[in-house]
Amino acid sequence: MTPPAPPVPPDTPARGRWPSIWLAIRSIAWATLLPGMVAGYVPWRFFGLAHLAPLTPAPLNLLALFMIGLGVALLAACIWEFARSGRGTLAPVDAPTRLVVQGLYRWVRNPMYLSVTMILLGEALLVRSWSLLVYWLVWFAVVNLFVRGYEEPALQERFGVSFEEYAREVPRWVPRPGGWPR
Repeated sequence: MTPPAPPVPPDTPARGRWPSIWLAIRSIAWATLLPGMVAGYVPWRFFGLAHLAPLTPAPLNLLALFMIGLGVALLAACIWEFARSGRGTLAPVDAPTRLVVQGLYRWVRNPMYLSVTMILLGEALLVRSWSLLVYWLVWFAVVNLFVRGYEEPALQERFGVSFEEYAREVPRWVPRPGGWPR
């Protein structure tokens, strides 16, 4: 007679999911903290979004809402790709462990920043705010300095030749039709 198999602990299948659940929690937290602050809280608190009157279906309002919605959807797709392919988050302190070149990253190197740009420009259009437009300009200038001064050198150091090839083929800010690799 063969001895019975040892019982399987009831939480064994869940153990394999914990790293993914923890990554999802971190991704949501960083998304709330970083783009949520830049494109959500600051415009709401300081640039008039909190005092927005009920919207009329005017063409500019519809365009603004479309831009905001598309920006949020694209940002979510980028965050998903960072977690799925890169096994990391959008925060520099919790960055992906693998170079992400799939999804929107096939066409442009910085789709997250461009998604936040679309949200901020949509908000500026929605509230007709020049000061929100200036805020976006300052934010984008700072982001550009960050990308060139820290992010790209860090990616070069971390991923070496893979990042060099990717950076040579995929533009930083203006998406190129056709994607990468060609």
